[in-house]
This record gives sequence, C-alpha cells and structure tokens, in this order.
Amino acid sequence: MSSLNSTVLPHVPFVRPQFFYINGLSNIPHVKYYYIFLCFVFIVTVLGNSFIMFIISMEQSLHTPKYVAVFHLAVVDMCGSTALIPKMIEAFLFDSQFISYEGCLANMFFVHFFTSLQSFTIVVLAYDRFVAICFPLKYNTIITIAGMCEILAGIWILAAGITMAAVGFTTRLSFCKSIVVNSYFCDHGPMYRMSCNDNFPNNVIGKISITILFVAPLALILSSYISIILALLRIASMEERLRAMKTCTSHLMLVAVFYLPISAIYIAANFTTIEPNTRIISTSLSSTMPPMMNPIIYTMKTEEVMKAVRKLCKRNKTIKPRRNQ
Repeated sequence: MSSLNSTVLPHVPFVRPQFFYINGLSNIPHVKYYYIFLCFVFIVTVLGNSFIMFIISMEQSLHTPKYVAVFHLAVVDMCGSTALIPKMIEAFLFDSQFISYEGCLANMFFVHFFTSLQSFTIVVLAYDRFVAICFPLKYNTIITIAGMCEILAGIWILAAGITMAAVGFTTRLSFCKSIVVNSYFCDHGPMYRMSCNDNFPNNVIGKISITILFVAPLALILSSYISIILALLRIASMEERLRAMKTCTSHLMLVAVFYLPISAIYIAANFTTIEPNTRIISTSLSSTMPPMMNPIIYTMKTEEVMKAVRKLCKRNKTIKPRRNQ
C-alpha cells in the first residue's frame, strides 16, 4: 500500500486524489466464500423484496397506510443492497478495488442515504402500530394513505439533507496522507479520519448523523412500545392483549434485525478494541442482512400478507384450468 500512498504528494496543501482504494475485505482469509455468501444474500434480497412489492400492488386489501410503508421499506431495502453489494462483488470478480473520487462520493451518499431511510421507515411503522393500538377508534382518521405518503416524503428530505451534508463536508477534505479506505465501501467515518486538514465539521456531522439516524429512532421506537404495553395492560381480556400484540410481532423482529447488530457494534467499539477484520465483517453483515430478512419476516409473520399470498395462488389455479379449456 506504500506505493499507493506515494502517489499522493504530502507537501501539497490540498490534495483531491483521482481514486481511492477500498481495502475492507482484501485482508480477510478465505474471503471468496464470503463473497459467494453476499451473492446469495443479494439474490434473495432482490427476489424477496420484489415479491413483497408485487403482492402489495396486486392485492387490494393491502392498499392501506401500513402497507404503503411496508412497500416503501421493500423499495428502500432493494435500493440499499443494490448500492452496496454489487460494487463489493465487482471488486472481487475483477480484482479492482479502486474507485474514482466522484464514484466514491456517490457510493458514500447512496449507501448512507438508503440506510438512513431504512431506519426512518422502521420508525414510521412503529408509529403506525402505536396509533393502531393506543388510539384504535381514531386510527383511520390519524393514519391515512395521503398522510403516510407525506410522512415518507418527509423522511426522504431529512435523510437526503443529512447525507448531503456529510458528503459536502467530505469534499473540503485534503487526502495527502493516504488513499486507502479501511472499510468495505466509501464510509464517511474512515474517510474523514484519513484526511490531513481540519476534519472537525465531519466529526460533528458524523455524531449528529448517528444521533438522528439511529439513537433518536431507537428511542422513539422504545417509547412507542412502552405506550403500547401500557395501553395493552388496560385491556381486560388476555386474548385481546395477545391478538393486539401479535400485530406487532413482525415489526419487533424488524427492529431486532436492524438495530441490535448496529447497537452491539457501536457499544463494543466504545468499550473494547475490535480487530479490524471482525469489525468490517460485522458491519457489512449488519448492512446486508436486514434487507434480506425484512421481506421474509413480513411474508411469514404477517397474517394479512399470508392471506394475500394464498388468495393470489387460488386465483392463479382457477385461471389456469379456464385457459386449458
């Protein structure tokens, strides 16, 4: 890597390199098996989320505010995986871990942007469950399709604003020390730390981003479920409590799959030293696994979706004999 770093002149006050070197997975033993696994993850992610989008669009009973948000999550999951995994696989297949300066900034924007949207969408789904259980009689008034679309448009604007700020501050950095990014994509954190001029604004926007995109959403979700539990305790019948809580099962699994791995990595990083390869594998799994698991969770654990699937299958079976006649 010294030959790569030597291409950048240390005496130049401001250096904007033509390319970066993504070093993330190159030093991991038997990494080819991990890339094969990532191929499998990407295929399942695309097929699973396409299936969810198809079912929701085809089944009239799923044209509700909740499933507008679920459809949105499927779109975001597929876009996020497409922004991340194919580039990783391309680097392995063609042994080309170099990426242009502009391409690196684009990669940084889209990966962070869609990850932010995943986090915000899970919060929106928590809000849907909160209103449905705590204010059941007012649900149809508070949660409408138009209102849900406005909320989703709002989180796009918020996520885009935060991500553009991080990318914008990165453009003012001088990379005269190194062009080797110690991550599996053009991650904002590792990149601003390898700059040789003042990166304090990037440090600030990084902490603000973590707070707005992960800490605050998780706090809102926990608050909503505390309110849900308190509301359920006021219901006399245990059967009604279980029925109401069952509607939250799929969402709770989404929360666990998305937030627990990220939280564990951040907590571990603050209390101990994580070996670089372990950190990279852990963070890459926490980025690639939730988009694959989300459609599986909503298909297998949501009664409305299972009913829609069975209904669609029956419809196809009745159509085929008619065509044969």
